[in-house]
Amino acid sequence: MKISIGSRLVDGPWGGGNLFVRNLTRILNQNGHEVVYNLEHNDIDGILLTDPRGRQESLSSFNHMDIKRYIDLVNPNAIVVQRINECDERKGTKGINNLYLEASDIANEVVFVSEWLRSIYLEKGMDKEKTSVILAGADRKIFNNKNTNYRIDKSKKIKLVTHHWSDNWNKGFDIYKRIDDSINKNYFEYDLEFSYIGNISNKINFKNTKVIKPLAGKELADELKTNHIYVTGSLNEPSGNHHIEAAQCGLPILYRNSGGIPEYCAGYGLDFENDFFEKLRILIENYEMYVEKVQSYPNDADEMSMKFLSIFENNFTKQEIISISKDNDLKYYKFKFIYKIKEFLQMSKAIKGLRIVISKFLKER
Repeated sequence: MKISIGSRLVDGPWGGGNLFVRNLTRILNQNGHEVVYNLEHNDIDGILLTDPRGRQESLSSFNHMDIKRYIDLVNPNAIVVQRINECDERKGTKGINNLYLEASDIANEVVFVSEWLRSIYLEKGMDKEKTSVILAGADRKIFNNKNTNYRIDKSKKIKLVTHHWSDNWNKGFDIYKRIDDSINKNYFEYDLEFSYIGNISNKINFKNTKVIKPLAGKELADELKTNHIYVTGSLNEPSGNHHIEAAQCGLPILYRNSGGIPEYCAGYGLDFENDFFEKLRILIENYEMYVEKVQSYPNDADEMSMKFLSIFENNFTKQEIISISKDNDLKYYKFKFIYKIKEFLQMSKAIKGLRIVISKFLKER
């Protein structure tokens, strides 16, 4: 099959959505399928909608309206799958839930990254029969428990770590600030060391935290493995990749009981609400037990990607290739022209926005 994934790819650290596309591409290619990232082909068998928002808001390379035009003008037999990993609850936005719900009209099947997230859209009226849940996963060739530091000396520093691409407050900065404040204040009976890997808002003033620039791949995995316990205070997170990567590296997880994260972490650490330090104490005092549990962490990118492939294969009906008549050919080039014009307009808006940012930056200097 030729499958088009609606996302641009970015090298280096760039969040979970970018990693999802990379991992899925790898598995599709390994199973003999061709992957493209746009709709400029008249023989696409499957289309994956990753984000109906425009380029300025996401890495999206096409939206649901582009897919509808493709189905109407080029190939009515293409299978459409929508993956939803976003909601208004995550960052306090407005309109995302309605937009994703509207976009789902063109999908044969809608895949959510957690049951928690699916329940939000089902309450808004989405047809449950066309939905499913596939938990996310990371590349186990990179994120694994080889060479992880499992030795903990309670008389010495106990190393906590977290990492995020986004610097949004809901990623858990209230918890990370509490950890930072507790260090060197004798608030907690164990000596802690806390590392934050990733982007951080200039509104956050860490005094006792080791802040590390965003990392990706093996460099990130190696850094995670130098620690003992992983912390995520993320609020209303549909899934997230950060805790998955840590668990695959063998770190027990101390996670906030919020959003879809408990579906990924339950059994591989401890959840907390208003009792963070109490749960941290329990995890430290029973560290070996939780380390043993996390060795069997099940979610990985290969399993996730194979499930997506199965969805396409199960929905795909073998049909004769429709010979392209002059009329069909004309429709295809009409679609391609519209697609290119839209791409040009989006790029123009992005360039204009960049000019405004640069101008404002220079004036401030």
